[in-house]
Amino acid sequence: MDRLLANARSGRSGVLVVRGQPGIGKTALLGHLTERAAGVRVLHGVGIESEVELPYAALHLLLRSELHRIDVLPEAQAAALRGALGLGAAAPENRFLVGLAVLSLLAEVAGDGALLCLVDDAQWFDRASIDALVFVARRLDAEGIALVFAGREEFPPQGLPELWLDGVDRDAAVTLLAESAKDLAPKVRDRVLDEAGGNPLALIELPSTLTSEQRAGQLNPFTTIPVANRVQQAFQQQIGGLPGRAQALLAVLAADDTGDLGIVLRAAESFSAGLTDLEAAEQAKLVTVNGAAVAFRHPLIRAAAYQNMPLTSRLAVRRALAEVLDGGEHADRRAWHLAAATTTPDEDVARELELAAERARTRSGFAAMAAAYERAAELTPDTAKRSVRLAAAAVAASDAGQPDRAGSLADRASEEIQDPLALAHLIQVRAHREFEQGSQAAAGELIITGAERVARLDAERAAYLTVEAVRCGWYAGDPGLVEHAARLLRTLPEIGSPLVSGALGLAALVDGDLKDAVTLMQELVLAPDLSALQVPGMLFMAQLCAPVGRYGQGEAAAARVEAECRAHGMGGWLTIAVETRLQAQMLLGRYREAAAKLEEIIPVIGDLGQRNGAVALTALLALACGELGDEQGCRTAAAAVFEQAGTRGLRTAEAVAVAGLGRLELALGRPEASLGTLERIAAANAPVSVFFAPDRIEAAVKTGEPERAREPLVYYLNWAAGVGVPSADAVALRCRALVENDEDLYEEAVRAHGRGEQPHEQARTQLLYGEWLRRARKRAAARAQLRAALETFDRLGMALWAERARAELRATGDVPAAPRRADDPLSVLTAQERQVVRLAATGASNRDIAAQLYLSPRTVGYHLYKAFPKLGISSRAELAAIAT
Repeated sequence: MDRLLANARSGRSGVLVVRGQPGIGKTALLGHLTERAAGVRVLHGVGIESEVELPYAALHLLLRSELHRIDVLPEAQAAALRGALGLGAAAPENRFLVGLAVLSLLAEVAGDGALLCLVDDAQWFDRASIDALVFVARRLDAEGIALVFAGREEFPPQGLPELWLDGVDRDAAVTLLAESAKDLAPKVRDRVLDEAGGNPLALIELPSTLTSEQRAGQLNPFTTIPVANRVQQAFQQQIGGLPGRAQALLAVLAADDTGDLGIVLRAAESFSAGLTDLEAAEQAKLVTVNGAAVAFRHPLIRAAAYQNMPLTSRLAVRRALAEVLDGGEHADRRAWHLAAATTTPDEDVARELELAAERARTRSGFAAMAAAYERAAELTPDTAKRSVRLAAAAVAASDAGQPDRAGSLADRASEEIQDPLALAHLIQVRAHREFEQGSQAAAGELIITGAERVARLDAERAAYLTVEAVRCGWYAGDPGLVEHAARLLRTLPEIGSPLVSGALGLAALVDGDLKDAVTLMQELVLAPDLSALQVPGMLFMAQLCAPVGRYGQGEAAAARVEAECRAHGMGGWLTIAVETRLQAQMLLGRYREAAAKLEEIIPVIGDLGQRNGAVALTALLALACGELGDEQGCRTAAAAVFEQAGTRGLRTAEAVAVAGLGRLELALGRPEASLGTLERIAAANAPVSVFFAPDRIEAAVKTGEPERAREPLVYYLNWAAGVGVPSADAVALRCRALVENDEDLYEEAVRAHGRGEQPHEQARTQLLYGEWLRRARKRAAARAQLRAALETFDRLGMALWAERARAELRATGDVPAAPRRADDPLSVLTAQERQVVRLAATGASNRDIAAQLYLSPRTVGYHLYKAFPKLGISSRAELAAIAT
């Protein structure tokens, strides 16, 4: 911990999670850091159990002394943070933007010095606050921030560095006990040492619970209960020694989550308690008072004070707090206190919680929203309305990245629910959990079964659900599921949506009916007005652009959807939007750009808990690495995909990873290995097989087995004829030229590429034609084609393909230049430095770059500081010449 603080002083950020049982010393270690933090700014937040359902409540307490700095943040970030903390108008739902705003604010607080940010009792922080702080923790770099979480064993570490506390050793325990209890009989002292197990708080507090007879060893001092419970009992005994009104005041303080002395005293008036009683608790060293703030000396005292009261008194305490929390800023707290004071169904209280849930929605507090809806459902007398609220809770939990909780909530809703919207929500939640964490095929089956029920209530909503089932079958590479969903879709009334046409086109593509497939999919892709489509529909359109050969349009559409997902915190759709956009980029030959983005986004998707989405993106990374000549990176990423894809039925992801390996073997000049690998895609009936059919054709011809090229050739030619775009026509001509060994077809293919949108495919056509010309002893013509191919491969960073072109040039008697790093001047940079430099070269400011890459502006500046000497430049103005 001392090193963490020292690193912060030197400008290096760090994070640590300190975990252990109550009383083990977590708070003491945070105090140690505070004492050592001379000259360092310190922010200190403490979790409060009763605030665990209030979105961003803990974050507000942590940042309250620095909220005046929000105005210096970029406007979008400032608006998101103000909305999250209830300081301004409700901002659009955006967890990413809130997290980025917190990172920027903490970096601003650190300034040119250092910042120590301490989070105690982290297990009681609300989920929204913890999500924001974990987001920050994963992105700390060069801000000079030390972020320390302290929590009990159940606090999830989220993959962050951990320090487990197991208590002090025997010698230290003896010393500590001697300071707190000098009159214990030797055998009692030994018993206390054994029972405390090195827990410092137990060593300090347990002796105070013993009677004089027990201290002398005349009576058994302890029963067999956990040490933390014993310490809490010690505090309960101290509280029990106070007058009744002081105990009541402590119970009010324990239930309160504002720490506001005025609120506590007003609520305590219901029990005839006041300042005198607070003074008694302070003299007993149970609480501390600092101006208008009051707090317990230790979290276990809070638990002891609350549990010391009988149930009827605790209910009365909650009602008393609800009565005094009458301002709009306390509406959520009032709702939760009312809920805690209610033991039977009550629609009025349930409605208060429902309103709290909707307020949580405006602050992206999805976990809090789920909790409020869930408790509202529990208090709802009407069965049907209860299920509707459970459905809303399930959707919120799913949006919060809690698929297991979401599924559990959905499962509690009545199977007899008749509200079509709520029923559709339940189906989508259950399917989403399965899609992201289990089997995509099973997710599709769940949707089909549910859509059949919804169809009896609302045919239009059933149709939209069934479109999702088709997409699940497409992702799963399951023709039977796709056809099942398509049959159901055809039986439903026509709703006039191009989404239905797109889904039926996808089904036709899986069935091999390429002509109908392209016609139907183009009804969606080329629809004149798509403004009515929401994010899922727009994303579906973007996905169908690739199967109809419109890669540029697909990338642009997916980029719009991705921006929408980021702007509104729609993590559930973000993964697919990113996957669709990067797939389009790679179909356009921009592998280097895609690989850099994948390195950035895969950890973010991990933060969202989207396991299957992370696998799909890792498959794309395998493909990108292979095309960029990173053999080890390709094989490592593919292995990671295979480890997870098979057991979950992720056939499309598996096929993309296989394709990456197949193309790698082809680029390495090993066509036999490539052909065997690529034929696995066709055998699996993978929906992406059309994109890799030309590779399979090339491998078969080069292996000397052209008969193995016939099937993929017919398939690709039919598809290219159907989509009717120049880039597909050019590749189709290349494939025919390969199989037919025809120079005229090669010439026609090169011309067809023209100024096409797939430069990498044009280069591969030129490479193959150059190879053909060399074998035909037309060396001069071969050199022209091979030099053009080499220039493109070098420019795109496709190192292995470039080496193939160089080898062919050498075989013609030419002496091509050796590969130079100058072809990619950014190759000397780390992945993140490359991302920063590329954006800086466009003229983007540090703040703009930070917002796009989810970094702090200070870290962006640090990366530029490190990159300039590597690039041999001294100013930002020089970047444009080498990085664009």
